[in-house]
Amino acid sequence: MRILIQRVSEAVCVVENREVGRIGQGLVAFVGLHIDDTETDCDKLALKIANARVFEDDFGKMNKSIRDVGGSILSISQFTLYGDTRKGNRPSFDMAAQADIAKSLYEYFNHKLKLLVPIQTGIFQADMKITAVNDGPVTLMYESKKENL
Repeated sequence: MRILIQRVSEAVCVVENREVGRIGQGLVAFVGLHIDDTETDCDKLALKIANARVFEDDFGKMNKSIRDVGGSILSISQFTLYGDTRKGNRPSFDMAAQADIAKSLYEYFNHKLKLLVPIQTGIFQADMKITAVNDGPVTLMYESKKENL
């Protein structure tokens, strides 16, 4: 499982000219599922991201979590995080989980995250338009397994 987070002051997800998710201060989480991922990977990263200290404290150090600052997460499915660009000019997505499995794990991940922090989501497999105001910018990659690198 590979999740790219971006710290934002606000973010919106639009599908077919309809707003489906909006947050203020928080994180946009782009969620990619690997062919070998399980619910255990989802559990691990939901907890890790909810507790990630990526927000500044009173001394300007990244020392607070999304929970500490009362923020929200906008979770967006993103199979292209497993695009392999090492050969040729067209990425290969062989390592990305198949759609039915990925959808189930993505929904499970969002459920686990929702138990920890407020969350909004995009729509799985939809053509989404994401607008975000990056804060910092702070962008980090989280991985559930070292071999997925």
